[in-house]
Amino acid sequence: MLTIARVVALTLLGLAVAQPLTTQAQPVKISGLVELSGTGATSGTNFNDGVKLAVKEINAGGGILGRKIDYTFNDTQSQPQVAKALAVKAIDDGAYIVKRAGIPNFTGGEAAAITQQGNPYIFRTSFTQSSAMPKVARYLKDNVKAKTVAVIWVNNDFGKGGRDVFTKAAEAEGIKVIADISTDPGQLDFSGAVLKAKQANADALFVYTNEEESARALRELRKQGYDRPIVGETTLTGQKVIELAGDAANGAVAHVGLTADAPDPGIKAFAEKFQKEYGYKPDHNGLKGYTAMYVVKAVTEKVGKFDPKAFADAMHGVKLTAKQYPGVLMDVSFDNNGDLDRESFMTKVENGKQVVVAVLPALGGSK
Repeated sequence: MLTIARVVALTLLGLAVAQPLTTQAQPVKISGLVELSGTGATSGTNFNDGVKLAVKEINAGGGILGRKIDYTFNDTQSQPQVAKALAVKAIDDGAYIVKRAGIPNFTGGEAAAITQQGNPYIFRTSFTQSSAMPKVARYLKDNVKAKTVAVIWVNNDFGKGGRDVFTKAAEAEGIKVIADISTDPGQLDFSGAVLKAKQANADALFVYTNEEESARALRELRKQGYDRPIVGETTLTGQKVIELAGDAANGAVAHVGLTADAPDPGIKAFAEKFQKEYGYKPDHNGLKGYTAMYVVKAVTEKVGKFDPKAFADAMHGVKLTAKQYPGVLMDVSFDNNGDLDRESFMTKVENGKQVVVAVLPALGGSK
């Protein structure tokens, strides 16, 4: 069975390679654990739809090694406990089954610790906070010329992890955090948080919250007349935030690992297909789900069989090019920890649209 999981906050978007089945014609079973309700619904729905689009295309092309994909999914309700229970049900093992069961998983979580615990079956669909935050801090130093910064963050694992890594990255660039403003998951009123940010009088503001909260923060910042640069990581300039925040999103800047607005023909084609299929514009999570499925297809076909251990071994150190494997959309490589490397982007919201203002090279220095 192949399992896809996405849990709120420090969350897993897992994708496990199918174990051998008795008959070649039998489908590859994939069980998806995704946030379709609760605070992570926007992310989970995008990711799930990206997976479904990839599955549809892969099946139309003959499947993986001649076997079609049978994809089913369950709603985690954005609750880690529910996700664990669903994972146990899907894989028929204990609560910490991923490593014990030997099933490769692709995670969308950004926390650095996820791939530093000796689990050889964990692989990412996104940059770690440790690799992304230094790019944000460098932007604040080089482009904004900031010497001080205020931080608004959501008090969950996702937010706290990002806040901690960003603070260290900012300090390394000589930028002092002079206001550390915690907010609650699902918080509706940002007037107090924004007032604290204004009173701090920092050179810039870093916002690290979920989609709906980011939109509320941007609307309140506009309402209170905040006039300093507003910078974030991935979420802040996402399509859902732009839709919810309206004009208040204009001017916001964020580093993103993936964006449907990238100046790349393959990504543009994906965005058009996604829009036609589901009636809305995808965000980075849609790209994560789509590309993860194609990475599984590419590496499984490299291995030449459905063997979880052989798949995991092949993933470590693998390099996939979009020219050879178009579905991965961008050239990508994975290191021995399961962390990925590829180009990324600095984006800015202009006239209600996310615009790529810079393409940043892969950390390894090659495309």
